[in-house]
Amino acid sequence: VVKKYAATGFRKPIAAHTQRAFDKIQAIVTEQNKPIILDSGCGTAMSTRVIAKKYPDALVIGVDRSITRLQKQVEACLPNNAISIQADLVDFWRLATRAKWQVQRHFILYPNPYPKASQLNRRWHGHPVFQNIIKLGGQLEIRTNWKIYADEFVSALQISGYPDIQTEVFTPNNYWTLFEKKYHEAGQKLYRCCINLT
Repeated sequence: VVKKYAATGFRKPIAAHTQRAFDKIQAIVTEQNKPIILDSGCGTAMSTRVIAKKYPDALVIGVDRSITRLQKQVEACLPNNAISIQADLVDFWRLATRAKWQVQRHFILYPNPYPKASQLNRRWHGHPVFQNIIKLGGQLEIRTNWKIYADEFVSALQISGYPDIQTEVFTPNNYWTLFEKKYHEAGQKLYRCCINLT
């Protein structure tokens, strides 16, 4: 699947609402001229806030497709170096790639695992947009509570030319997302894979 999509690309038209959202973000990126950190699938933007405080010299962009989740932000406002936006990640990543973004860091925290075998193409590593994730570069970190998801993501990166990566178990010092808090407090193992794509 990874090899097929790497060879064929992805030609779905860009949704108008995501184009508008990206244009807004692109103007901010150009104006601020800071290192870019992406928090993809940021949900309530709790992680965007944590990441922005951890990396104060970067522009942290939280992207989620659900306006409902974004409106449930844990605190009233984000730090000055962060912004959240409603957009479809598939289109947003493609637009960022076209704009030749090279991000400093990219976080994909607890994505929907689509656990059925028939849903592989809906997982990020089994989707045509996976190559765009790689092209964005930077330090990529995936977190999940489902080891199979992490292992598959690692395999997809290895197939794509990044052999020196593996799944690791980790224990959070503080919680970056509500899912992370929920899973850890329930006694579930948490997994991540980190790689420098630059």
